[in-house]
This record gives sequence, C-alpha cells and structure tokens, in this order.
Amino acid sequence: METTANRNTSTLLHLSALGQYFFPLGGIIFPTIIWSFKKHESEFVDHNGKQAVNFQLSLFLYSFLLAIIAIPVFIYRLFSSVNFSISGNNEDWIIENFSMGKISGLVLIGAIAIGLVALMKVAELVLIIYAAVKSNNGEHYKFPLTINFIK
Repeated sequence: METTANRNTSTLLHLSALGQYFFPLGGIIFPTIIWSFKKHESEFVDHNGKQAVNFQLSLFLYSFLLAIIAIPVFIYRLFSSVNFSISGNNEDWIIENFSMGKISGLVLIGAIAIGLVALMKVAELVLIIYAAVKSNNGEHYKFPLTINFIK
C-alpha cells in the first residue's frame, strides 16, 4: 500500500506532462524535474516517473518521425512537375505547369498529417489522465506503445 504523499506525487508527475500546453517541451521537462527530485523516495514514484518520461519521449519521437515523413512528401508533391525557369535579362522566375490538381493532393497529405497529430494529442490527453487516476489509486500503470528509454 502506497502512502498518500507518494500517490499524490505520482499523480502530479503524470499531470505535469500537460505543461506542454504552456511551455515548449514542457511535457518532457516538468515530469523529468519532478521525477529526478522524488525518485529516491519511493519505488512507486520512480516507476511512475519513468513511465511518464518514457511516454513523453516516445510521443516526441513519433511526432518527429511523422514530420520527417510528411514534410518531404509534401515538398516533393508540390514541386514534382513544376518547371522553374529564368526569363529575359531581368532574371524573373517563371513557374510553369502548376495546376489546381496539385493542390488537392497537397491538401490530402496535409489533412492526413494533421489528423494523425490530432489523434495522437487526444490519445495522449486521455492516457495522461488515465495514468494519473491509476497512480492516485496506488496502481502501477504502463503506457501503451511506449519505448523504454529509461529503464
């Protein structure tokens, strides 16, 4: 049975990941700070801290990989059949073969990427709250699809 202080610390640890909505990288920084100060006090706090930090690092990695894939595909799709040429003596750029058909493909790629990010954010919010409730009840919780960077 965990003490109330340990359960409250673990709950705060999970909820501190919501700091990402106020500070860039707050979802990683705040749980890491709380965990680093409190991990020696309890095995329960240490476990929850590792889970929270690993979950945030995993989501950061997944978002980064999505950007690595989506941005080049978007740029390639934008410029795949566009011809650039310099005209005359004034060196003006002329863009040829750009049509509205390209725009629909770009919108589709953008909509898929934004949809995936929105789905990840909703799942993240639900899982953070669920983990906070579980830790407040004194239960160990392991986030799904999390890479264990910190063991």
